[in-house]
Amino acid sequence: MSPIDPVRLTADLIRCPSVTPVEGGALQLLEDLLTDAGFVCSRVDRGGIANLFARWGDKGHGRSFGFNGHTDVVPLGDEAAWTMPPFGAEVKDGVMYGRGATDMKSGVAAFAAAAIDFVRQTPPDGAVILTITGDEEGDAIDGTTALLDYIETNGEKMDVCLVGEPTCPNTMGEMIKIGRRGSMTAWFTVTGKQGHSAYPHRANNPLNAMARLMDRLASHELDQGTDHFDASTLAVVTIDTGNLATNVIPAQSTATVNIRFNDSHSGASLSSWLQQEVDKVAQEFGVEIETKIKISGESFITPPGALSDLVAAAVEAETGIRPELSTTGGTSDARFVKNHCPVVEFGLVGKTMHQVDENVPVAQITQLKSIYTRILKDYFA
Repeated sequence: MSPIDPVRLTADLIRCPSVTPVEGGALQLLEDLLTDAGFVCSRVDRGGIANLFARWGDKGHGRSFGFNGHTDVVPLGDEAAWTMPPFGAEVKDGVMYGRGATDMKSGVAAFAAAAIDFVRQTPPDGAVILTITGDEEGDAIDGTTALLDYIETNGEKMDVCLVGEPTCPNTMGEMIKIGRRGSMTAWFTVTGKQGHSAYPHRANNPLNAMARLMDRLASHELDQGTDHFDASTLAVVTIDTGNLATNVIPAQSTATVNIRFNDSHSGASLSSWLQQEVDKVAQEFGVEIETKIKISGESFITPPGALSDLVAAAVEAETGIRPELSTTGGTSDARFVKNHCPVVEFGLVGKTMHQVDENVPVAQITQLKSIYTRILKDYFA
């Protein structure tokens, strides 16, 4: 059979309008392709989210290599600002345009094409597993977590996993992610007492307490970084009152902060610190402060070793660049996979992801397939 063209497959996937949580035909396309190639496929839909599990090889026989990725994409934004059709997958000057071109339909196409051609040409003594979700860009409650629940329930196993997210800042091959910072968001509502601005002693201005709280949080040094991570950060992302009157002290003020944290902390330890700061300010100003916290993911690290060496060697062989091992960037579904098996991430240059006119050089898609193919060959060798 002819090799699977990852560029064509990327185009076919881009033409599926799979804005989270809509499946858009993308997973069905992959399921049909993988089934025809001898993969045992199962839809693992949960909570209105479509997910796909695919395995080539016998369950529990020999080693297993896993790929993880997603076919859902973020909204278009201002569609009128696009100069190319957002779901057209049109190619201009060697560059393919469309939502998901970089993040990450090209990555899914590359590892699906590599996996199919690999098992057809050199059937391994083991299993190749693909876990593909439609809920990475959303709340991620019923996406990769549902796939991992399915794996555990059905006695499946990935010995190692590669997530195909874009990882390279500027040049193909320059970076592998071996971990990610944790992420959490905290919402605060300060309630004081409304009153006339000319008689502040008759009111209790919540803005004074909120300003103090935000200053305490934003000016606090969380840490100075660790062996594999940069320093943790806290960003105040909004402060709101909704007060349009200039002569009224409002009753309430709200604010939100986002924290990206390294392995010096946990979501629980930072939650405890936030509450301590809240209690101090509430007591100082005589106000009530309600706090809501969401932990999106804990920090994690896959220590440099066999898996990162395997991927780095393949990247260097195909690109001539020895990749840096990094933990920079936002969150990814690797934060879930790490609870199942060792995981690293490697993919394309991510400059245009989530942007208007998102695009990918078609040569990079072909190169990425070659890297993934070499990884599979070296792993099973």
